[in-house]
Amino acid sequence: MEKGIFLSVVIPAYNEERRIGRTLEALDSYFKKQIFDYEIIVVSDGSKDKTADIVNEYAKKIKGLRIIANEKNHGKGYVVRQGMREAEGKFRLFMDADNSVPVEYVDEFLPYFSKGYDVAIASIEVAGAKIEEHAAWYRRALGHYSKLLIRALAIWEIRDTQRGFKMFSARAAKDVFSLQTIIGFGFDIEILVIAKQLGYTIKELPVAWNNPGESKVGLSAYFATFKELFRIRKNMMRGMYHKKR
Repeated sequence: MEKGIFLSVVIPAYNEERRIGRTLEALDSYFKKQIFDYEIIVVSDGSKDKTADIVNEYAKKIKGLRIIANEKNHGKGYVVRQGMREAEGKFRLFMDADNSVPVEYVDEFLPYFSKGYDVAIASIEVAGAKIEEHAAWYRRALGHYSKLLIRALAIWEIRDTQRGFKMFSARAAKDVFSLQTIIGFGFDIEILVIAKQLGYTIKELPVAWNNPGESKVGLSAYFATFKELFRIRKNMMRGMYHKKR
C-alpha cells in the first residue's frame, strides 16, 4: 500500500450539534474496516452551537479527525473549498454533516477512478437511485424545476448537481477548487462546470438519499442559488473557467 493519506473526507458544518456525532460515528465504523490511511476534516462555518466542542471530543477517540473552526459564517461553498484545499488525500470527498448519502458509497465510487474518471458524484436522478423524502412540498417542486434550469444554463450532461457527496482525484481537486468563486449553495454547480471545462471526466452515480425534514436549506437559499447560477453562466461566457492545468 502506498504511503500517505489515501482518502480525505471533508464535512462542512453549520450548527450541527444534533447530527454531527452520529455522522462521525458512522465514519469511524466504516474506516475501522479499511486498510488505507485517511483523514476527516470538519469545517465549522461559524457555528453558534456546540458543533466544534463535540467534534473536538470525538477527535480524542477517532483517528484522523480534526476541525477547522471558523469564527464567522461564510457559506457552504466557502468551507467546502477551505477543507478541500486543506486536504492531502489521493482522493478527496466532501459529504454533508447529516450523512444523507452514507459514507459506505465510497466503496462504489472509488473503482470509477481506475476506469479513467476524475470526479464521481452522487445523484438521485439516474437509474438505481432511491429517495427517502421528508422535505416540505415546495422543496420538492423547486428541486425539480431548478435541476432543469441548471442543466439548461450550466451543465446539461449532469442531471443532479446538488447532492452533497462528491469525490475528486487530488489533481482534479487542486485545479477545480483553485478556480471556485461561488461560496454559497451554488458552488456545487460551479465546481462541476469548472471540472468539465478543464477537461476532467465526471461520473454521475445513483445513491440512496435520506432527505431529513430538518434540513437547513430554506426557501431563500433557492433564490440565492438561482442568482449564483446566473453568475456562473456569466463567468462561462467570459471564459473564466478555462485556466490551463
